[in-house]
This record gives sequence, structure tokens and C-alpha cells, in this order.
Amino acid sequence: MKSGLFCKTATALAVSLLATGTVYAQEAAKEEAAPRAKEDSVRLGTITVVGSSAKLGTGMMLQDDSVKGRSTVTQAAMEKELGTGNVLQSIALLPGVSTYNYDATGLFGGDVAIRGFASDQIGFTVNGVPVNDSGGYAFYAQEMIDKENVCTASVAQGSPELESPNSGATGGAVSMITCDPTDKRRARFTQTVGGLNLKRTFVRLDSGRFLDNKAKVFLSYSHAEVDKWKGLGSARKDHIDAGFSLDLNEDNKILGSILYNRMVNNNISNVSLAQLNNPAQGYFYDFTSPTFTPLKTPGPGAQTDVAQSPIYYGMSLNPFKNVIASVSGSFKLANDTYLKVQPYMWYGFGNGGWSQTLLQEGTMPIGGAVDINGDGDTLDRVAVGRASVTKTMRPGVTAEVNTTYGNHFLKVGLWYERADHRQTQPAVKIGADGVPTDIWLQENCIKRATGDCYSARNTKTISTVYQLYVNDQISLFDDRAFINFGLKLPTVVRDVTNLANETGYPTYTGSPGSYVAGARVYDKDFNIKRTFREVLPQLGARFKVGSRAHVFANVSKNFRAPPNYAYMVSSSGVYVASINGGAVQPIKEIDSETTVMLDAGYRYQSRDLSFTATFFNSDFKDRQVQVVDEESKLSTYLNAGGVKNRGMELEVGSGVYSGFSAYGSVTLQKSRMKQNLQLTATGALPTAGKQFAKTPELMGSMSVQYEQGPVYLRLKGKYTASQYADLMNQQAMPGHSVFDLDAGYKFSNWGMLKNPKLRLNVSNLGNTQARAGVSSIVSNTVATPLIGTGTQSANTAFYYLLAPRLTSLTFSVDFE
Repeated sequence: MKSGLFCKTATALAVSLLATGTVYAQEAAKEEAAPRAKEDSVRLGTITVVGSSAKLGTGMMLQDDSVKGRSTVTQAAMEKELGTGNVLQSIALLPGVSTYNYDATGLFGGDVAIRGFASDQIGFTVNGVPVNDSGGYAFYAQEMIDKENVCTASVAQGSPELESPNSGATGGAVSMITCDPTDKRRARFTQTVGGLNLKRTFVRLDSGRFLDNKAKVFLSYSHAEVDKWKGLGSARKDHIDAGFSLDLNEDNKILGSILYNRMVNNNISNVSLAQLNNPAQGYFYDFTSPTFTPLKTPGPGAQTDVAQSPIYYGMSLNPFKNVIASVSGSFKLANDTYLKVQPYMWYGFGNGGWSQTLLQEGTMPIGGAVDINGDGDTLDRVAVGRASVTKTMRPGVTAEVNTTYGNHFLKVGLWYERADHRQTQPAVKIGADGVPTDIWLQENCIKRATGDCYSARNTKTISTVYQLYVNDQISLFDDRAFINFGLKLPTVVRDVTNLANETGYPTYTGSPGSYVAGARVYDKDFNIKRTFREVLPQLGARFKVGSRAHVFANVSKNFRAPPNYAYMVSSSGVYVASINGGAVQPIKEIDSETTVMLDAGYRYQSRDLSFTATFFNSDFKDRQVQVVDEESKLSTYLNAGGVKNRGMELEVGSGVYSGFSAYGSVTLQKSRMKQNLQLTATGALPTAGKQFAKTPELMGSMSVQYEQGPVYLRLKGKYTASQYADLMNQQAMPGHSVFDLDAGYKFSNWGMLKNPKLRLNVSNLGNTQARAGVSSIVSNTVATPLIGTGTQSANTAFYYLLAPRLTSLTFSVDFE
């Protein structure tokens, strides 16, 4: 970004300060320098808002004085939701957020876009720890935290916080914060039952304060399971959360948490429009088979198994386990000077994309002939189960020193991370019941003659991130005005090694534009290493306009380094050898994505009403897409021009009037692609001026709640306008509305039983049927002539559908 733009913007920005009674952690030196302005401020990369009521806007708002657009959901709102739910369901009503889940419980996951940016362009953190996939930036909401342990979920619609540890966020950020242990000893038990054989048990134990009131800990465990809403299969989840708080003294604090998740899910299928409209398939169509076709009994002579299609549902699996562990400390170094440090570890292991594949015993590309079925010969074609395995070890640390100097509050911080990302595709035998003999693919792999495991892909990615940031926050005019200037300098190193595998990689000879395919190479290793650096400034300001209102504005630059799969070989051949057998290189070299995001707005905040209007403009450059290179006919990853997105977000929340409170948000946005998509040297897809996919022009949401005495009743609803599934705007998902109902009753205490509650949750109250989201944006869904020469053939878009109505009952009670 040119410095002149910042100078002009700085002149135009109004500077502001929040109304009396609320303090944001960035606002004042005294509050930020404190080790813990609120429960979570020890952690880096988190959101802290102080002094606002959980009753505002049914718990869907906090009074906030950020210099940018931001929204926060509190525990007061989330505790009324279904306990199996994930963060995408909690933030669904917030402005700028377009989200859907694959089922009503949230156990199967879902997806989200914010201001047109997809989930792999948004930075997600849990307690300040980055939780996007370190390779491809994917986010899996169902794996994070039990809902009962989440205190706040905040969305920064335009830009991550300066200290947030994200290397792939060209869009906004989502921050989840777990609750600290309670000060008093307590045990909590929760039991949920519902439709689709839904069962969930949750138990949490809090120690209360001990060690001379300096320490407290909590431990929780939950087990949940539910059937798929279409087809056979289920989700099964076991989850453990633990946390501790240690107040060494008034100025030195330590927090820690360990979050463990283990899930084994069958996949919920997406469908094409043709399948949806086919009477033989339709809304409840599932791509898996309910029956298993038995394999051949091993015996002498050549035998060929039947590769079952569609795949048996018992093999359509997605098992995964992960751990998010962190310790956060705040230590006083000198007067008004503090050190904050947070080491963390993210570990993940699991697989997906199962297929039943036929392997020819006598022609294994690596290692030679092998007897797979153990019948004494190597003449057979044997059906095996195969899936892509990912194992990630991701240690990192964030650190910051902050101090006060006059009316300046200064911060200098560093983020370092080294992620080891292993991706393989082994195979195992299929049992007589149709289920792989080891669904985790850790034991009993099909082996080559050399004794090592067969693998259809085999890559190792070392992703190293260094990020330095500096920040100056200035309070002016007796705290009426506030300026926030920051700069961060990220460096991302992608070191990708492709090891020998049974898929191999394609080679070509000739010259660009006239490739001639050569033999596929299986037994060679190659390495591609690239380094990406950016200078990312942020400038924001607020100015108080009366006792209860302020204006704000912020401009920032964001970036996203290319994902690791931009440097990996796939079955379609993402890479091509250099001409005449040279070193393997990408077909196209790509640059980082960058975005310049501008927010400007007005906030009015009182105990009875909070209102925010935010105007935004994003200038998105060098967006990264995967397309088929028409010259080599191979799938490749390339930069595809820019997108301009601008609009307005409105958010309003009321206080409580005679038991009633309400929340609402409206999003209006226009998104346009700025360039045509160049597919060949002489042909481009005419995308310029088209609306970007997965970006509805209108969204509106509401939550109306009545809570009086022991009873509460809450109705939530959201309207999402139509949105396109392809870049050419040839196929759209129609607009739709969906409503949810939550109700509850709190019984009187009875002896040791405290706060007994019965809760009713009904999702999709009207049983609406709609296409909720596209699984992957495609270039075009109708054959389209290119500008220049050539024609781009049609691609098929696949959709996830709104799950039918689901009703559940939850009983919870505390023991003190």
C-alpha cells in the first residue's frame, strides 16, 4: 500500500473515544498496561471489552470502542443455544457474516464467509492460538471448544487485531475465548436428548480458589452422538477442556488451557442442482450406499474385486483428533511496563476423502509386485480402503512488551511458529463388514515389496512464520480523541517436499503453449521452497461526539501467503516438470493475496440501546484460485486478479424492557470482480464486472427474547439473499429465511442441587428447504466462449442444504 494513501486517510479520519462506562483494551494506557483488564487479557491476539452488560441485545452485543468494525457474542446468548453447536452457529446473526452448517447440531461442521471472504481467508484463534490449518488455512469449527466453556466469540469483520497471529487472513478474524475457572467450587452436569438419536452428556468440575486464593482450575468432559439427517451414518464426539488461573500477585498472572477433541464422523454429502431436481434423488439424496458388496474370497489365480460405487456408507469417514494447548503469562517488568508471553502447541491427526480403490498386485509403481490379499500370488486386483492422512505438529510463541510514555501506550511484539505438516495417502484392507480394518490408518497398512507403506501422496511441509509488530496508541484532548497506529512485518516460508508416491508427477517436453506429455515419474523426490514477506500498516482513530456516541475509522492492509498445496502434486498434476526434464516447478508462480480494508462508522451506546453503523470498502488483489491450465490440461494454482467489495453493516441491540430485549443486524454489500480470468495464453473467461460468488447482497437477522423470573423464550431469524455459486454468475442459490426457537425454565434450588434448568431448542422452525452454501466455487456452470480463442467447458457446482427441523431437550444442574 502506498504511504500517500495512509497520509490522506489519516487527514480524513475522525478520531474518537468511547462513551463513559466502557473501556476497550486498546483505549487507555492504564487499562491496557494492567495485566488483566478482564478475564482474558493475559492472552495475546484476543479481544477484551470491559464494562458492558450481558443483557444488551439478548447477549448478542457488547459495548465496544474499537477503531474498526467488530461484533461480539457473549456467554449470555450462547448458554441458551444447543450445547453441541459450534462457533459458526453462535456468530451467524452478526453483520457481515454468511454461514451455514452441514447439520442442525453443528457436530458435522460448516462454513462461513465474512464480507465475501471465505473461511480459509479469515483468521481464527482460540485463546490467542491460531487454529486455521497451517497448510491450507481451512477451519473446522466442530473441533474447537465445548459451548459451555466459551465466554465470548468476537468477529472483526475487516481486519485481524494487530497482535493476532494469522498468516492467511486477507479478510477478518474470529476470536474465541474460554471462560476462566470459577472462584467458587462447583460441579455441573448437563444431559441433552433430541431427534435423530441425539444424545450428549457434559460434566464440568471447578475447584474454586485455593493456594491462598491464588489458583483455580477447571476440567470438563463431554460425549455427543447423533445420526445423519440424510443417509446412514452418524457423528460421535468426545471432548475434554481444562484450564487454570494462577495469580502470583497483583502484577503477575498466568493462565493456561488444554482443549482435546476426538471425532469420528460419517460424511454428509453435497448435491448438484441436477441431483436435487431429479425425482429419483432429491433433497434427501445421499451419495453413499447402505449395503456393502462383498469382496472376493482370496484364492489361486487372477481375481478382480468390484470397486463399489457409490461407496459404502461405513467407509465414508472423517476421523480426527486434535489438541490446543497454551500458557499465557503477564509479568510486570517496571512501572507501567509489562511482558506478555504465550507459548502454545497445536497437534492434529486424522483423515478424510475415503475411497474404495483397486490395486493391481503385480504392477505397483514403487516397490514392485506384492501379494495384497495373501493368496500366494500377485495376479489379483484387490479392493482396498484409501484416504488422505494429515498429521500436524505446530509449536509457536507470541510475546509482547508494552509500556506507557506520557499519553502514549506503546507495544512491541513478536510471533514465531514452525509447523510440521505431513500428508500421506496410505491404504488398508477392508473388513467383512465393509469398514476399513483401521479407520485411523495408523496400523496394518498395505505395504510395498520394500516393506514401507504404499502411499498415493506423500508430502512434508515445514511452514515457518516470523512476525514483528509495533503499535502506538495516543490519547489526546483530555481523552476525547484517540489515534491507533500499528505496523506488522510477517515473513512466511513454505518449504514443501514431495516424496516418492504411487501417484507420481507428470513431465512435459517441448515449449510453453505446445506441451508434449512425457512419462509420469513415481520414485523421485523434489522440493519447492518459497518465502513471502509483506509490510502491513494499520491506522485507526476515534472521536467522542457527546457522552454516549463516537465516530471511528480504520484502514489496514492484510495478506495471505499461498497455501502449501500450491506446491504439491495431486492426482491431476498440479505441477509440471520444467521443459526437457528440468527441476519440477509450479506451472504458474503466484504472489500473496493482499487486501486494503477501510472501515468507518458511528456508535451510539447506552444502557438501554446500542447502535452501530459501519461503512466498509475492501480492495482485494491477487486472489488465489485453482483452475485447469488449458495449455497443459493440468490443475494449477494461480493469481486471478482482484475484487472490490463495499457496503454497510447495521447492528442494534436493546436493553431489557418488561422482560423483553432484542437484537438485529443488516448487511448491504456490492462485490465486483475487476479482471477477466486468464485461462490460456490467448483466452480469458469474461469475469470482469461479475458479482463475486458466495457474497449475498443483503442479509438481515433478528433475535427477540422474553425473560422474566424463571422463564425465557427467544426467537431468532435470518434472511440471506441469493448468492452465486460460480464466477460467471450462471447459477445462484435462491434467497431464504430460517428461524430457530429457544426456551427454558429455571427451577428452584433443592438442597445441594443448584440452578436446575430445562431447555428446549428447535432449529429450522419452519422446516425450510434451501441450498445453504456451495462446497467450492467453480468458474462457470454453462459452457462459455473465452475472450480471444477457445471455450471453457461447464463445471458442476455442489451444494450443502439446510438441515430439517430438529428438536432437543437439555437438563442441567449445578452441585455446590
